[in-house]
Amino acid sequence: MAIDINEYRGCWVFVEQSHGKPVRVSLELLGKGKELAQKLGVDLTAVVLGDALGPLPQELIAYGAEKVLIVEDPILKEYRTEVYADVIAGAVLERKPEVLIVGASPIGRDLAPRLSFRLNAGCTADCTGLDIDQENRLFVSTRPAFGGNVVATIICPNHRPQMATVRPGVMPLPEKDPARSGEVVPLIVQIQEQDAQVKILESVEAESEGVAIEEAERVLCVGMGGADAETFAMVKELAGLLDAEVAATRMAVEAGWLTHDSQVGQTGKTVRPDLYVACGISGAVQHTAGMTGSKLVVAINKDPKAEIFNYADFGIVGDLRKVLPALIEELKTLRG
Repeated sequence: MAIDINEYRGCWVFVEQSHGKPVRVSLELLGKGKELAQKLGVDLTAVVLGDALGPLPQELIAYGAEKVLIVEDPILKEYRTEVYADVIAGAVLERKPEVLIVGASPIGRDLAPRLSFRLNAGCTADCTGLDIDQENRLFVSTRPAFGGNVVATIICPNHRPQMATVRPGVMPLPEKDPARSGEVVPLIVQIQEQDAQVKILESVEAESEGVAIEEAERVLCVGMGGADAETFAMVKELAGLLDAEVAATRMAVEAGWLTHDSQVGQTGKTVRPDLYVACGISGAVQHTAGMTGSKLVVAINKDPKAEIFNYADFGIVGDLRKVLPALIEELKTLRG
């Protein structure tokens, strides 16, 4: 059924939360969403579902939202695809935003395509860039394609809302301003537990060691050049001295040195640490797509022609088995 796209105005960000705490990627998208909303000349609206959200709506205003649409109900305490999609799709059809952005977390990757189908809207997945074509009032999404060798620019001129998902770490975290003011709008929806086809019997959070790599200030990433027991032990020791998290390339993950939640790259996570140390990494585009936002990059590789040196602020040409012990000893000396 044809729609009048001129009826659609506004920029929405779906905010994923757990126990009243927003996930980091949603806050990152509020920062980018504010920029897009300003170009469109509209308010930035955060949409959050849950139970007993408490001070969360005010926190979202502090991070950039002008308006926060909230739906609170015990049924929404835990994420369920069908229920969340019903509520959000209903709100979109009623209020008609022209842009809807979702974080590409496991939940976001489940929710966004279902919303896209229900709303007959296009959705660009895993974007690395978002912008507005102000002349034509179009949402412009960019993402890597063909193994990262091409950057595709995608628009959706004939359907609304225009949708995109963005991976964690791609956009910078905006500064929090507790002095900001905004409007919190409760939405009244009819939800019945008996209507839900999925029942949650138990919810158990996975235990994790250290900080998630996408939130870490310092990251040491190991490639196949460091994927042996002795070298990997030295990488972990150096990470401990630097108070850094250990990550890996896809090949190192597939070799069993770390789990997938520690993978950096196109099929893993995107990181933006203050310090990124690439240990034995060649620098293929599939990996560098996940770390180019790092503030300071140090690369260690015995091949002086390795591609990773093109992304490095400082490069060390040498064997990891010789370079790592020297760095460890020097740090120990500096620490007394």
